[in-house]
Amino acid sequence: MQIGPYAVCSPVVLAPMTGVSDRPFRRLCRRLGAGLAISEMIIADIRLRDSRKTRLRLDHAGDPEPRCVQILGADPRAMAEAARWNVEQGAQLIDINMGCPAKKVCGAQAGAALLRDETRVGRILEAVVGAVPVPVTLKIRTGWDPAHRNGVAIARIAEQAGVQALTVHGRTRACGFHGPVDYASIHDIKCALSIPVIANGDIRSPEQARSVLDYTGADAVMIGRGAQGQPWIFHEIAHFLVAGEHRPPPTLAEISEWVMDHLDSLYRCYGSTAGVRIARKHLAWYSRFWPEGASFRIQVNAVDQACEQQRMTLAFFKHLANQGSIWPHEHPTS
Repeated sequence: MQIGPYAVCSPVVLAPMTGVSDRPFRRLCRRLGAGLAISEMIIADIRLRDSRKTRLRLDHAGDPEPRCVQILGADPRAMAEAARWNVEQGAQLIDINMGCPAKKVCGAQAGAALLRDETRVGRILEAVVGAVPVPVTLKIRTGWDPAHRNGVAIARIAEQAGVQALTVHGRTRACGFHGPVDYASIHDIKCALSIPVIANGDIRSPEQARSVLDYTGADAVMIGRGAQGQPWIFHEIAHFLVAGEHRPPPTLAEISEWVMDHLDSLYRCYGSTAGVRIARKHLAWYSRFWPEGASFRIQVNAVDQACEQQRMTLAFFKHLANQGSIWPHEHPTS
């Protein structure tokens, strides 16, 4: 898949997820096979630029190229300025969020709420594309609600405005993250465009990724929640798409190395105190698939020191190895 001057070699992309796709997780997912990893969304509000949260989200040190930053807003001028500013900070791709279904976001007429105003969509896209010298991409849903699926119309506006790739979550805003994914609408959008289309929505296994690509004709798939606790899913899907067979599942030793590296990256990025808090949710996701994972979570959530969190996690892996546990206990992508 080609996005402007950038060749995305793996057709499996990490979704932008607030509170999840931070720099440590992006780097890990890229290491484990993601062709592209999009940042957490950055609000196009100049007043928030000096906040610690925004500064951390703008830190791309060590990120593999191309570095892609997602911006969120409803005002064309503010969005154009946000795009310029992020490019100055090192962004090589600008992704625009028109798919977030959160009430707070839609209440500000941003995210998926923009799908109700095609004129404003065009103005925002033209303003952002015209403001920066880097490729602009867009993420949308299929429409506001099942009675108003205008994904094809939005997609055509985007292509005409100069957007160079489009991601489609196959649900409407009203659907949230529930109910079946409408892959037929993604197929219709792909047929209407000449730019790359990335299919998104409940893709959790290599076989499902293959099926979605075959059905929709999309150029790549985007993985969000399916990567939580199993970032090696990118390697698994990419291998299956090329070879038509599963790669051997990761060993317990490999999982241990990746998890410990992830913890270390979190502490270095956020500091010990915040890093421990953020690591808890990742350890909860990882341990869903571990033998005795429930008891591990109870114990590790009780500690608040980075060294103790690391010690307990490493000790648990050694315990599993001594017990002769075979990874995976229950293969999450089967």
